[in-house]
Amino acid sequence: MASRAGPRASGTDGSDFEHRERVARHYQMSVALKSEIRKLNLVHVLLWFLMAAQVVVSQLGLVSHKLVASPYQWQYPYLLSLVPTVFSVLALPRNNISYLVVSMISAGLFCVAPLLYGCMEMFPVAQQLYRHGKAYRFIFGFSAVSVMYLVIVIAVQVHGWQIYYSKRLLDQWFSSTQEKKKK
Repeated sequence: MASRAGPRASGTDGSDFEHRERVARHYQMSVALKSEIRKLNLVHVLLWFLMAAQVVVSQLGLVSHKLVASPYQWQYPYLLSLVPTVFSVLALPRNNISYLVVSMISAGLFCVAPLLYGCMEMFPVAQQLYRHGKAYRFIFGFSAVSVMYLVIVIAVQVHGWQIYYSKRLLDQWFSSTQEKKKK
């Protein structure tokens, strides 16, 4: 056998790796899915901070309402969307199935539901902007409804992928526990 600094073992050219053990596919998938969920959690936290900044700035009157519009009603329950992210972060290091399930359910309640309500709440304002070109609320000179619809489009994709990857991760965890029970 070769040491770290020493020569290669005699009689081999390094291509005899076929016999070595490999990491099981479900463990590889678990690592990849956890990585994707962590990335999506970071994007969600960024969106959450932007949303929270608008709410705080507006409520405390730190900036004129002409510069930053007052928040829509759907933005307040969306601030609870940090709950699924916290449960997701807690679930990943130890493969905690119950925390991941709570994260998925609360993502539907605190993330997707307020976003759908926001689409319905802002639709008449968006329709007025489209038909007549008139906007009454602005965020740094841009139509508030346009900015919020852009945020909603991004957030729906982030939360949709979070739920999708979480479901796949649960499937991987269940398959690995079933394999352990068979042995």
